[in-house]
Amino acid sequence: MYYLDPKIEGLYRIFDQNERKDYLRLDLNENPGGLPQELIDSILADVTPQFVSQYPETLHFTEVLANFLGTDIHHLCLVNGSAEGIRYIIQAFTSENGRIVGVVPSYMMFQIYAEMYGRRFVKVPYNDDLSMNVDNILREMTSDTQLLILLNPNNPMGNVYTEDEFRTIFETAQAKQITILVDEAYHYFYPKTFIDYALNEEHVFVTRTFSKLFSLAGCRLGYVAGWPEGVKMVQKLCTPHNTNAFAMKFAEAILENPKVLQSLIDNFSEGRKYLLDTLDTNGYEHKGEAGNFLFIKVKTDAESIVRRMKTEKRILIKSYPNVGTFGTCLRVSIGEKIFMQQFCDALFELDKK
Repeated sequence: MYYLDPKIEGLYRIFDQNERKDYLRLDLNENPGGLPQELIDSILADVTPQFVSQYPETLHFTEVLANFLGTDIHHLCLVNGSAEGIRYIIQAFTSENGRIVGVVPSYMMFQIYAEMYGRRFVKVPYNDDLSMNVDNILREMTSDTQLLILLNPNNPMGNVYTEDEFRTIFETAQAKQITILVDEAYHYFYPKTFIDYALNEEHVFVTRTFSKLFSLAGCRLGYVAGWPEGVKMVQKLCTPHNTNAFAMKFAEAILENPKVLQSLIDNFSEGRKYLLDTLDTNGYEHKGEAGNFLFIKVKTDAESIVRRMKTEKRILIKSYPNVGTFGTCLRVSIGEKIFMQQFCDALFELDKK
């Protein structure tokens, strides 16, 4: 008898059909400039036919990553982009109809995975001024909640949590036996991290990716950090050889070359400062405390500007509806200064009343 899971049949998904080659891509939170070409050339020069033909081995890179983080391999699980780790945490640590609490808007895959596995996703909304009241999160952390999902910084809102706020959340979760998942995909764009909780406490996970600052979105690599027994449960769900050999090779080269990592951070910081200063000078409101993205309130029509940016300027950005007092506004990825100059020049030309 043929069978189709009704949860999958009824699952609404949008698949990216956009041809993005030869555009300035400021729509998916990537690094538009990428890694230095000389670094790429030096890494690829070491690639042999055997390297390509063999299944990837993860032990060496996991040890490199553990050394970089100041931990051991038993606290880490490599995944095919952090989205894979998020999926497995939801699958392993919540039950059918289990209660998951998360802030919205947020990375949509949290809600999609919850729906995919038949979980109940309880939304904690932002205030109209785009701030997040931690008391609203605490209020939803009921005794029947199985998982709390936070992002630090949050995509797309850009807010962060203080140490005192997270400590209160953590203590409440421990008292009510709620597992915490903190997604830190945008770590390095905001240096405050809660990974020490994942490495030293139980029932706390941190997920990270190499797609953002590390500029390896095309390679697919991330990791889950947590207490050893929890990490072992995530590993049980991983497919064999789920990580990419090229991704690990590139990531190792970056981790072991502090100058490359610092250069990526410096280039981003310069671009962000230029963008914020230029928007301020030209009277634009914007929002985004941290992360490599920004909401911008335009003077005319955001959706029209998105269309014209693509057709007239070959720049890809997004519009977001109902963003507090901003209404429908632009969402722009931040990159090096040269790309922010290109975006600002186009914005000021198109956004005229």
